Amino acid sequence: MLTSLALIFLVGLSAAAICGRLRLPRIIGMLFTGIILGPHVLGLLDDKILSISSELRQMALIIILLKAGLSLNLADLKKVGRPAVMMSFVPASFEICGYLLCAPMILGITRIEAAVMGAVLAAVSPAVVVPRMVQLMESGYGTKKSIPQMILAGASCDDIFVIVLFSTFSGMAQGGTADMKQFLNIPVSIVLGILLGAVVGYLLSLFFETAYAKAHYVRNSMKVMIVLGVSFLLMAVETWVKAYVSVSGLLAVVSMACVLKIKCPKSVSGRLSEKFGKLWIAAEVVLFVLVGAAVDIRYTAMAGAAAIVMILLALMFRAVGVLVCMTGTALDKKERVFTVIAYLPKATVQAAIGSVPMAMGLACGQIVLSVAVLAILITAPLGAIGMDMTYKKLLKKQEKIS
Repeated sequence: MLTSLALIFLVGLSAAAICGRLRLPRIIGMLFTGIILGPHVLGLLDDKILSISSELRQMALIIILLKAGLSLNLADLKKVGRPAVMMSFVPASFEICGYLLCAPMILGITRIEAAVMGAVLAAVSPAVVVPRMVQLMESGYGTKKSIPQMILAGASCDDIFVIVLFSTFSGMAQGGTADMKQFLNIPVSIVLGILLGAVVGYLLSLFFETAYAKAHYVRNSMKVMIVLGVSFLLMAVETWVKAYVSVSGLLAVVSMACVLKIKCPKSVSGRLSEKFGKLWIAAEVVLFVLVGAAVDIRYTAMAGAAAIVMILLALMFRAVGVLVCMTGTALDKKERVFTVIAYLPKATVQAAIGSVPMAMGLACGQIVLSVAVLAILITAPLGAIGMDMTYKKLLKKQEKIS
């Protein structure tokens, strides 16, 4: 396992550095490192690492969501309330409609199989989007109109919406029926996740303040460990109560971090954000290398050109959905184009659930996995490169007031 970790960090960082020199996003080097080192090419990663890959990826995602929450300005987010809410489900809904309408003709699958495929493919990747939005918020690009905040909030909720739809459609494909309760779980999951995180964040801030008032100084490094531990518990709560009620652990983590930023002194929240930013340097490598390791490139050849056409066509539907969300906002044409680009990348959710239909024994399992693999290879670099190369041209920079 130690050898595998050494390869993940050393080869992943080297490939990221090479991509950086070539003016390509570092994520591309990490993804291809995972593909090459993974079980489907060289097979150099230990099975023990791969067996806990999903947990490690989730831990890395928690770190960047904490960083995002500590960087998020809720006052700015209120300015774009409606579009942020719409971004959490409208683009995904349009993309799923694209698969429902076109996949039966292009890929020769049934309508319900097309719905399953659409649910797998419709989720945006927070692992690709969130770090870039945090970077934009810190550098001031698009912050005057709260564009990164809007995209960050929408991307955080988008996955919940899509995963609930996936469980519904896959149940229907297995011969079950759609349960209206599953659809009601979407807003319930979002609201309860935000409330749970807010309560926990408030209690944590009280704990830190009380400790400081009684001269029991808690070092910032210790606060990071406490916040991380509580975040892992919030994710566990989602699993514990799943049989009774739906709660979004990811949104709870973001909500907790937001409340900590509001309630803690600015110096404390700033230091915490800085420390989580440093943790992200290591977590980023683990996340994207392991996402790459989950990609089986053998399926790309099997999918063929028809799958590529379907992916690109579905992205057009998605782009229309994003533009619908921007209706009535103060964003100009360039800024709207950037929001479309920011909502292109797919990676984390597709790597996590792309193989589930096949494991469930669905007839469409093979083609769904093939298209999911292709979508990761096409859209993750496309979205990452698109954002990195265009944000300075498409977004206005707000100068920080000293």
